[in-house]
Amino acid sequence: MKQEGQPGHSGHSAAAGRGRLLQLHSTPAELLAGGLAVVLLFVSAAWLASVAIPRVRGAAILLLAIASLAAVLALTFYWFRLRMLRATVTDYLAYLEKSEARLAGIIRSSMEAIISVDDAQRIVLFNPMAETLFGCPASHAIGRPLADFIPERFRSAHEAHVRRFGVTGVSERQMGRQRALFALHADGREFPIEASISQIEDSGAKLYTVMLRDTTERMRADAALRRSQEELQHLSDSILAAREEERRRIARELHDDLGQRLSALKMDISLLAADLQAAGTPGTLTAQTAAMQRVIDETIAAVRQISADLRPPLLDELGLVPAIEWIAKNVRQRFGLIIQVRAEEVTMDEHSAISVFRIVQEALNNVVRHADATRVDIHFGRQDDMFELSIQDNGRGWSGAPPAEGARRPLGLLGIRERARQLGGQVTTSHALDTGFRLTVCFPVNQVLTEESRS
Repeated sequence: MKQEGQPGHSGHSAAAGRGRLLQLHSTPAELLAGGLAVVLLFVSAAWLASVAIPRVRGAAILLLAIASLAAVLALTFYWFRLRMLRATVTDYLAYLEKSEARLAGIIRSSMEAIISVDDAQRIVLFNPMAETLFGCPASHAIGRPLADFIPERFRSAHEAHVRRFGVTGVSERQMGRQRALFALHADGREFPIEASISQIEDSGAKLYTVMLRDTTERMRADAALRRSQEELQHLSDSILAAREEERRRIARELHDDLGQRLSALKMDISLLAADLQAAGTPGTLTAQTAAMQRVIDETIAAVRQISADLRPPLLDELGLVPAIEWIAKNVRQRFGLIIQVRAEEVTMDEHSAISVFRIVQEALNNVVRHADATRVDIHFGRQDDMFELSIQDNGRGWSGAPPAEGARRPLGLLGIRERARQLGGQVTTSHALDTGFRLTVCFPVNQVLTEESRS
């Protein structure tokens, strides 16, 4: 079939063979020699007509001899040319047979189904993989319309697509980029495929070749991967929500239960100190009670700090912006960083406010642990229909290289990305060595408003 000459090597050899055949056409010198032989033969014929005239018999014999010699030479030359032509054609046909056999072997052994159709979209080639894929032998497929192997609801669109492709003149194209493709098995079931189509001219007619493969397993794997990702995201959301609830519970118990017990203990020690002083107890005991009071005061302050770190009361009482300013002030006092906060008051549901606060908290922790910075700028506001949170430090930056094998992998940025995903947004970073690190989180306003309306 003509489409078997499509591979580049066979096409090049076929062109070379055609060139060799063209070289076997008669040259002008050969045509002149042949014409001269014909003229001499006519002269000989004239001599035979005038052989009865005795006075020209000698010249006629000479002309006859010359004409006969020329005719013999011309016939001998063309006989050799004919043998050369026959040998060349035989070699060329043998080479074509080998090329066709080689290409047919490639087509038969191909791991992809290969189908060729003519202008009327009737099948002219159906390789063994296509037989396996469609459950139909080639003897039953050849001559049938390609539409027989396409689900009915896609047939008209597919035929129109092939016609448009034929008009474009493009040699090949990937099919199915805009929408999924489906094929029809001989038993009536549909299955997904991916395909590419090419076209060539064959004696003035179009010939289309489609290479396709079954993507059922890949689509199942993709679906399983998507389900796994959704399950992991759901598990991550559940873990974050449970951790946040546990933080709230522990913070409440530390503040309400342990804090009240420590306050009661402080009052008891104060009463004990007053009783000791009234009873004239030595000053050493009074000093010890005073020391105990100082320890209790420090313990109460530590409990309040731990409780606030777990769940700042300002977040529930005053909102997101005061909570961000509180944590910035806290980090400033504890680590000596210069922190500038510029934040707009926005309407936001509790879940989103907690996520933004935790992102700021984790980002500041990363600055303290890794950046070796002296200044941090925090900006939070609304840009059109998006909220934007940016945190910029002037530390040593980051090369972006992954941690060495066996080294502990930091999870701070991963947690920030997960929080941003919960908000329906994304995280971008800009960093380089010795130029600081910038973290930007953008998430849609509609997502926040939707969550708020649900709550």
